[in-house]
Amino acid sequence: MGGFFGVVGKTDVVSDVFFGTDYHSHLGTKSGGMAAFDENLGLQRQIHSIGNSPFRTKFEGILEQMTGTSAIGCINDSDPQPLLIRSKLGRYAICTVGVINNAKELTDGYINEKSAHFTAMTGGEVNSTELVAALINRKRTFAEGLRYAQKMIKGTALILILTENNTVIAARDLYGRLPVHIGKSKKGMCVSFEHFAYQKLGYKNAYELKPGEIVELDAENFKVLAKGMKKMRVCSFLWSYYGFPTSTYEGINVEMMRYRNGHIMARNDKKSGSLPKADYIAGVPDSGTPHAIGYANESHLPFARPFIKYTPTWPRSFMPANQKERNRIAKMKQIPVDELIKDKELLFVDDSIVRGTQLRETVEFLYESGAKKVHMRSACPPIMYGCKFLNFSRATGDNELITRDTILKLEGEKGLEYLDEYSDPSTERGKKLRKAICEGLHLASLEYQTLDGLIEAIGLDKSKICTYCWTGKED
Repeated sequence: MGGFFGVVGKTDVVSDVFFGTDYHSHLGTKSGGMAAFDENLGLQRQIHSIGNSPFRTKFEGILEQMTGTSAIGCINDSDPQPLLIRSKLGRYAICTVGVINNAKELTDGYINEKSAHFTAMTGGEVNSTELVAALINRKRTFAEGLRYAQKMIKGTALILILTENNTVIAARDLYGRLPVHIGKSKKGMCVSFEHFAYQKLGYKNAYELKPGEIVELDAENFKVLAKGMKKMRVCSFLWSYYGFPTSTYEGINVEMMRYRNGHIMARNDKKSGSLPKADYIAGVPDSGTPHAIGYANESHLPFARPFIKYTPTWPRSFMPANQKERNRIAKMKQIPVDELIKDKELLFVDDSIVRGTQLRETVEFLYESGAKKVHMRSACPPIMYGCKFLNFSRATGDNELITRDTILKLEGEKGLEYLDEYSDPSTERGKKLRKAICEGLHLASLEYQTLDGLIEAIGLDKSKICTYCWTGKED
């Protein structure tokens, strides 16, 4: 996915943007970049690959190389950015977060209509951030251009712009699937995907943008360039998986939501009689751990950490391109606590189950370490559809999802007509799905959080939450 951070201040702000951007490292592992504006030097920019080392190590010399009273930074899993743009709107730096599903259509239309061109990357594709800039530049002002881009893009786009007027312009995506926060301090104003990033730098919460809202920040305050929309479809995975534990979205803290989510799962298991007599409740590190704590608290079964991720040399989620080496490193990162595994019946809670590849390896590792039984609980419902709006689960085709793959094996293409039934644990198809996945992963039992349970844990009205991954419904 990705995240961004920007500051407009009364003095040099590059240091704040460096640290603020680094605090978004949990959201992307491919590339990072920073841009700054100085009245004497103008716009400056640096971009680095962070596929094999953290953001901080690639940008640690940035304070000697870049200066400015306004700056932006980003970390992402997509194309290199920020980009420096020269257009009728002036010169500016831009970065984006999200997915453009109709990129080819927009690119072809722009080229044909304007006889224009784009810088092509390997394979002929166009940098998605350059495409967003091209859409913005079609209008007379940034506000008009940003609104036009929001309406034309099918998918999701958070947009951050650094201007030569020493301002930063931020736009939340049209349906508010991702967050944008504003912070304020005596030093100036900042904008961030994650609010805790600026809190650690001395800024206080000032505002959270509404869906589609566009604002401009200077060193003293911010002003609204385009009002927000009433309709919101915020991504539920922000709470169950993506978000850092200290993050808060729409007033709801990630860690607290995960405790509630685990509590509800245990409550459901007790009600249905499916709560096992496990020796320990554990979370699949790291995002599964708070869900497991909530489950343990409600079930009154002891919480433990039967294995620990070794992070000093593999602190992030990146993996080698070679699948054999990926599998090897995934296992090497898991260090067992033998006394908590050998001859024990364990119940693990994971944040989600997508393809099941890593989960299968984890279960094999636990049995190889001497576990007697391994039960699994998923902190979200069965994923039936690849995400259309963010990067979550979209790297695979729908039929590579463990649910779809299992349904095809059970019933063939006809089974895909009954996805709602397979999602429901009370139906015969739902029971068959869980049993088949259990057998395939060698689990003693498997249960998923219900959609109603997940929505209860988040605490927002169902109409405001995107549930496409489970229901296939956009509204």
